[in-house]
This record gives sequence, structure tokens and C-alpha cells, in this order.
Amino acid sequence: MNWTLEVVVVPVSDVDRAKAFYAGQLGFAVDHDSNFGDQLRVVQLTPRGSGCSVVIGRGISEMAPGSLHGLQLVVNDLRAARAELVGRGVDVGEIEVVGGGRCRRRAT
Repeated sequence: MNWTLEVVVVPVSDVDRAKAFYAGQLGFAVDHDSNFGDQLRVVQLTPRGSGCSVVIGRGISEMAPGSLHGLQLVVNDLRAARAELVGRGVDVGEIEVVGGGRCRRRAT
């Protein structure tokens, strides 16, 4: 039996600002933006090539905005991915090579 992770809820304080960041700056596809009144809004966004989406919104989680940590977005070419993000206006740190030749983004 295959078990697939398809949605991760990301708690945010400003849905429109988060949507603009994920869609406009990171280039995630907006799968849907459904507003069910003042208490519930669900926005689903998916990175290119991913089988898993992120969901942001209002009234969808009790987690505090900014409390989710440790998600990893995996790419085949870190340097090309970084260049694309810089070209989209995302403030990213320099690439740092750590033991074993693996790359990671340095925290900004």
C-alpha cells in the first residue's frame, strides 16, 4: 500500500500576503482559493512537479502563524533554484557546502 502526503497546512497571519509570496515569488500554482465567509478561507498552492500542496487560509488550523518549521523543498539543482528565486525577488542567503559535498541554503 502506498501512503502519500498530499497537503501540509501552513499557518499564516495574512492570507493574501502569503498567497502573493507563494504564488508570485515562489511560482507555486494556485489550485484554488475558496472563501466561505468571514470565518473560513482555504487557499491551496502546489510547487511545480510536486505531489504535495500547501494550504494556507483562515479558520483552517489552530497552529500559531509562523509556528511550522522544518519543511524541506527539494530541487535537483540548488544553484539554479536559488538563481530563479533571486530573479523573482526572494531574499535568499548564499549557498553553503557542508560535509559530503551536500549543499544547503544558509539562513538569512
